Formats: sequence, C-alpha cells, structure tokens
Amino acid sequence: MYDLTDFLMIHIEHFTFNSFQTNCFLAWDENGKCAIVDPGCHSDEEIAQLAGFIDSKGLEPECILLTHCHFDHIYGMSVLAKAYEIPVHADMKEMYSMQVTNAQLCEQFGFPMPEEFPIIKTIREASIASRAGFVMEGDVIPVGDLSFEVLSTPGHSKGGLCFLERNEKVLFSGDTLFAGAIGRTDHPGGDYDTLMRSIFEKLLMLDGDTRVLPGHGPSSDISTERMTNPFLMPFNEPNED
Repeated sequence: MYDLTDFLMIHIEHFTFNSFQTNCFLAWDENGKCAIVDPGCHSDEEIAQLAGFIDSKGLEPECILLTHCHFDHIYGMSVLAKAYEIPVHADMKEMYSMQVTNAQLCEQFGFPMPEEFPIIKTIREASIASRAGFVMEGDVIPVGDLSFEVLSTPGHSKGGLCFLERNEKVLFSGDTLFAGAIGRTDHPGGDYDTLMRSIFEKLLMLDGDTRVLPGHGPSSDISTERMTNPFLMPFNEPNED
C-alpha cells in the first residue's frame, strides 16, 4: 500500500494507529534529522512502536507537524513532544478543534480527550525561527536538509494544513485529500466550500507527480486525484460567492 523507497533525500516510514486507522509518518534526511507527522499513537504499545523505530534508526526528532488537531491525529503529541523536547507545529485556528470539536467527537465515539501540550496553547510568535508552535501559510519548517512548506487548507477543520516537501514532491495532506476521496466537513469547524477551495486552489495546482500521503488510507499522487477522484470533478468546484 505504501512504497516509500524511491525518493532522493527524504526517507519516510508509515504507521497506522488507533481505532480510526490514522496514518502517522516519520520523515527524515540523510543525517537522521526527523519530523513526526500526525502522531495518533493512542496506546502505550503504539507509542513504544514509534519510539522504538526512532531509536532503532538513530533518528533525531526535530519537531511534530500536525495537519490538524482532531483527537485521532494527536494522541501521541504530548508524550512525544515532552520525551524529545521538540516543538509542535499547527495552525492557531486549531485551538477550536482542541477545545470544541474534540469534546464532541470524543463523547460521540467514547474516546478520552487527548492530553494538551502547553506549546500548542501559546500565542504564535512572529518568526518561525523562534521555534514557536503556531505556523501559517508560507512558513517553511526546516528539518535538517529538508524543508516543509506550510499550505493552509481549511475545510475539514478550521485550521487544516498540508506540509509540502517541494524538492522531493511529497505532500502530507492530512484529512484534506485522500486517495479517491476528500475530508468530511460535517464535524464542528468543517465547511464543504472551504475544503473544495483549498483543494482546487492549493493542492491540484501542484506538480502531477507530487506524492500524496494522507491522514487515512493509501497514498496517491496529484495527477491521479485530478483524473480519477470522483469528488474533484468540475461540477464539484466550490461556489463563487
């Protein structure tokens, strides 16, 4: 399902965690500098699996990248951020997901609320070089020799993000875009037209051979999604208000 061996400088390992089969990724450079994307590891065993892989490869985690803060994507955030003493990067608008959406979803699905990590509550500082937690469109997060460009893609949630490694043509799309599907918009903070605008104006404009690594399900690429995703046909374009 995931062939992640044909990149030049970036190395990627894929994990699937928790009852919602949430994808988590480790992305690292030739020197082992590593980003953790959407650590949804819920149980002690899942956290140990991720940490064990990091240790076995001699990786050095530099940061946690959150495409959004729905509970199934952040269960391992606090434990890992504290263990590795690394910053957590997310959109400030995801405070809504942390405070409102997760309360409703966790009650609906019978899951405990994730532990919050103080850095995600701080007010965003001006420069990404400050290692502040909050990021926005156009920020670039360096991880060793890799550079993750922040794309603001709200719609599934108020502060949804995608992270693009442009040189390697790798997109971590979270729950914005899936293989053959799009993120749902019926949770608090979701909006269909906003999601479609994010996809059409941000993601479908990328090079066709950009690999799409989503928050759930198999990988894809932009060209395949342009041609075959039934949710992205022209009649589904967002309304022009």
